[in-house]
Amino acid sequence: MPTSSIFLKPNSNFLPEFHLFPPRTLLFAKPRSRMTSFTSPSGGLKLNLRASAKTGGAGGSTDASLTFDDDHNSGFCTLMEFVGKGGLDVGDELGILLGHLEYAFKKIAALVASPFNSTLGKDVLVSGASADRDKPKPLDVVSNEIILSSLRNSGKVAVMASEEDDLPVWITDNGPYVVVTDPLDGSRNIDASIPTGTIFGIYKRLVETDHLPVEEKAMLNSLQSGAKLVAAGYVLYSSATILCISFGSGTHAFTLDHSTGDFILTHPNIKIPPRGQIYSVNDARYFDWPEGLRRYIDTVRQGKGKYPKKYSARYICSLVADFHRTLLYGGVAMNPRDHLRLVYEANPLSFIVEQAGGRGSDGKSRILSLQPVKLHQRLSLFLGSPEDIDELESYGDVQQKVNPGYEV
Repeated sequence: MPTSSIFLKPNSNFLPEFHLFPPRTLLFAKPRSRMTSFTSPSGGLKLNLRASAKTGGAGGSTDASLTFDDDHNSGFCTLMEFVGKGGLDVGDELGILLGHLEYAFKKIAALVASPFNSTLGKDVLVSGASADRDKPKPLDVVSNEIILSSLRNSGKVAVMASEEDDLPVWITDNGPYVVVTDPLDGSRNIDASIPTGTIFGIYKRLVETDHLPVEEKAMLNSLQSGAKLVAAGYVLYSSATILCISFGSGTHAFTLDHSTGDFILTHPNIKIPPRGQIYSVNDARYFDWPEGLRRYIDTVRQGKGKYPKKYSARYICSLVADFHRTLLYGGVAMNPRDHLRLVYEANPLSFIVEQAGGRGSDGKSRILSLQPVKLHQRLSLFLGSPEDIDELESYGDVQQKVNPGYEV
């Protein structure tokens, strides 16, 4: 019987001669230009964005250039350079962990883009899920194994808690970090080539639990409050593969250059607009919503809210994709049902949006103030611009507690 193979080398599925990011800076700036600079908190790294407008008729365009300045006058800034001693200097141990996570993300990016992933889905036997978890998809399981293998190889992780596992996996006693993850969010969309993603959070190991039995200390380490996150991020697998991450000092996004295998800093110091004009939610569930949420949506759609413009609906049904758009353009992305996971989704994404100047809420309380009590605990989630979240919360009764259920 013929078989198919999927090669998970990060660059194996991409044309090597295509360079999305040239190795050297390209300057297209004209005399009429503006320069915007970002300097890392440590002062050792500087990114310049130069933009200029071409003149000459109604069809004029904009030119831009991106330069990265450091002591070695190198070209673009990679993720490893950004977190190294010339940039944020997150420390050697966290840097090693990030290097292994980066490798895992590139393997998953190659996997979801592979023409053979549908064949893989037919060949992989997937066991059932507990009542607290969705039924796992084959690619979710493979992505989970890729991340777990990378964390084992790093030697820097004590325990990994995943949306795909009923219980946390204890990896090594002396690992300084804890990783929580949703390995492949939105995987049901893959066959339609709709964006998917990975969500992750990183905590420090609770050394005060070291004397406890493995099962108990693994659970306690995994149920830390989101306020204790050391770093959090997501990866968007779409027309570009984008890694967005925060270490508690701003939110930054890196785009994968498939020709070199490097994540390149393309969105330094992201700031979500104070208010947007887009809401992202499954409008088909309108009649299941509580009264407060219906009134809020009706109001902003008509342009009768605190922002006197009519809002537009944009909904992909892929949390990472909906959140990424909201982070860049503003507005609010939400799921009013008790559906999304506090540990794997709500906490990491709330950490990221807060570091970009936004808010993460369950409709009543700040997400990062909540203490998880169950590994797969679910809740309502509202993420976005601070003014939009404030206005939404002011309506009260926005959490959908009645869930009639429906099949997709």
